Amino acid sequence: MPHARVAVVIEDDADIRSLISTVLTGSGFDVHTASAGLDGIELVRELSPAVTTLDVSMPGIDGYETARRIRAFSDTRILMVTARADDGDMRRGREAGADDYIAKPFRPRDLRARIEELLRRE
Repeated sequence: MPHARVAVVIEDDADIRSLISTVLTGSGFDVHTASAGLDGIELVRELSPAVTTLDVSMPGIDGYETARRIRAFSDTRILMVTARADDGDMRRGREAGADDYIAKPFRPRDLRARIEELLRRE
């Protein structure tokens, strides 16, 4: 069962990882971060977060494969946060297990609103 206010941020860009973490911390989340897919998968397995944000373009395994692996064992809400936001990319993300998709650059309030909406879904 997911922990209500725990979040995992999987993002290889340190500045964006810090921004997402700041937004989520300001929204009352206990935030844990990873800069690569495999490390993020292990955090999700260990922490059972309510929400996981996930970049698509990362070194090693990409965000699509990371989402597939997470979805195999977790029902965390997955929000893809990426510059790759055309219809095909969004479809691939949803097929991999993402619940929603937000394009970079994003406004912090939009990220916060998307996260809260994901958590209201049953």
